[in-house]
Amino acid sequence: MRQTNEIPLSAELVRKGIHLFALVIPAGYYLLPFSLALGVVALAAAVSIAIDLSRFRRWPLWSWVSKILTPIIREHEITGGFTGASYILTTSTFCILLFPKMVAIASIVFIIVGDIAAALVGRVYGRHKLVANKSVEGSGACLLSLVVVAFLIPELPLWAGLVGAVVATAAEAFSGRIDDNLAVPLASGAAMLALMYFSGYEHARLFDALIAAING
Repeated sequence: MRQTNEIPLSAELVRKGIHLFALVIPAGYYLLPFSLALGVVALAAAVSIAIDLSRFRRWPLWSWVSKILTPIIREHEITGGFTGASYILTTSTFCILLFPKMVAIASIVFIIVGDIAAALVGRVYGRHKLVANKSVEGSGACLLSLVVVAFLIPELPLWAGLVGAVVATAAEAFSGRIDDNLAVPLASGAAMLALMYFSGYEHARLFDALIAAING
């Protein structure tokens, strides 16, 4: 999505295929209880961060996985940044912990689907620059895909999902130096939660799933 970190289109397709596989996170959370989903995603985030740290510090672990990961990671990741996998797994952990279940699921799906749509459409068809290296075409594809997602998330008020889609698209386009895997889920989730809270939804509160798990 950022032209300064552009990789070959074939590698981009592989990267986005892996990104698409991350839909197992919201799908798993939909099917699993809160504590199990949180534990699995947090563990996956810890493993991904450990791999990144092994790359920074040249630990033996990196020599084992570098041949697989190097062709599909971006320049800023090679030179010392955390990978998108670490960001999305860590952010998913926070979304599961902070937001009511369906808000968390929607916010995680937003970054997975929106990022893929914006990156691929923007790269192939992006002709009109919106801001920095983001294109109108990429952002339009992001918004359209997320509107579809908003209609598909069960038990989430449609109007909240649509607002979340708009906020997610704006966060993806204007995230700047903040990784969009961090900005999109947290911004859209916070927006949906705030609107639902002020509209009087009973479970529209921070740590709702955690509180429900504790209360049993």
